[in-house]
Order: sequence, then C-alpha cells, then structure tokens
Amino acid sequence: MSRLFNFPRVAGVGAIAFAAAIVTGNLIAVPAGLPTVGTYIDKVDVFFETQGGVVGLASALTPLAWVFATLFGAGAVAVLRRHGHADTEAWSLVGFGGILMQNIAFAGIIAVRLGLAAASPYGTAGNAVLWKFHDALFTLNGTFLAVALVGLSVAGLRAGLTRPWHGVLGLLSAALMFGSATLAPLVIDRSGPLGLLGLVGWLLWVVWIVAYGIVLIRLKPTSAGLGSRIAAG
Repeated sequence: MSRLFNFPRVAGVGAIAFAAAIVTGNLIAVPAGLPTVGTYIDKVDVFFETQGGVVGLASALTPLAWVFATLFGAGAVAVLRRHGHADTEAWSLVGFGGILMQNIAFAGIIAVRLGLAAASPYGTAGNAVLWKFHDALFTLNGTFLAVALVGLSVAGLRAGLTRPWHGVLGLLSAALMFGSATLAPLVIDRSGPLGLLGLVGWLLWVVWIVAYGIVLIRLKPTSAGLGSRIAAG
C-alpha cells in the first residue's frame, strides 16, 4: 500500500490524469464549436448563447486538472531535489512556478468562458471586451507553460531523470509557446496561421507531461539515486 501511494508515483499519475482532463475537455468543447483565438465576436456570441451546457461540462474537468498539475509539479520537484544538485533544484522550482502560474491564468480563462455562457441569455453587451481579454490571457498563458517546460526539462536532464529526446521535446514546445505569447497582439487580432504556434506547442506539451508522468511512475520508490531508477523508454 505504501508503495502504491509513494508520492513520485502519485505525481506521475497526476501528470497523466492532468493530460487526460485537458484533452477530454477539448474533445467536448471543440467539436461543439468552441471559438478559437481571434474569432470574430458574432460567432462567439452564437456559440455561448447556444452551447452553455457544453461550456459547463467541459469546464467541470478543470478544477481536477489544476489539482493534478500541482501534484505533478510538487512530485517532480521532490524527486529532482533529492537526486540533483543545487542548480537542479533551482531549475525544478522555476518549472513548478510555471505550473502554478498557468493554473492561475487558466482559472481566469475558464471564469471568462463560464461568465459569457451565463450572461449570454441576458444580452451580449460587453462580450467583445471579455472575449478579447480571454484571447489575450489564453495566448499569454504560453509564457507560463514555457517556464514550466524549460524549468522541469533542464532540471530533468541535469539530474539524469529524463532522456535527451524528452528534454528537447520540452524545449521545443516551450519555444513555440513563448513565440505565440510574444506575438500575442497579432495572434488575437484575427484567427489565422499564427495560432498554430500555440496549438502545436500545446500538443507537444501534452506529450511531454505524459512522458514525465511515466518517468515518475516507473521510478523505484526505494532508489537511492537515479542510477537505480527504471528507465522510461
């Protein structure tokens, strides 16, 4: 039982559960017509007027997702602190900070979506401002995801916890996310190809965090060092 609830293993499960929650939320909302960043307000109004139930269902998964992300970040820091050097611990804390900041930012995004869905039956005045705020926050959130990816990727590589391909994947995803955030004024101006930067970065982020979760799950609970861990593929 103690092995089952070993915290690195719990954190690894949390990483995979987080990925499952955010992917499931998108699989619910996107086919229903969730507007992308830069969508004109008339289409946004139609969606939130007619798909309030879908918005609520997709959003119901997000509180659990934030809990899972926090468990993953805390578990990664604990493992890296135990097996790394001082600078490794510092990089892991940078990554954990990014996870916490993205939780806060995405809480704002979900709050705006729920607000639009709840208020739409009573009129659409002010929706354009709220939607542009949503788009800006959604795009700028790439900064926090990039911080999480860089911090935990560098720490994992320095400690020997993760494979080189895993670290490169994380850094590539971070570059795409940060690029999208830097170009936020252009991305939110209208729907277009620039939005693909963030989308591709997000997809790589999902793969990265699942792979990190597998690493933590396969880590031997009694290992004295990373040399005795079970290699993750």
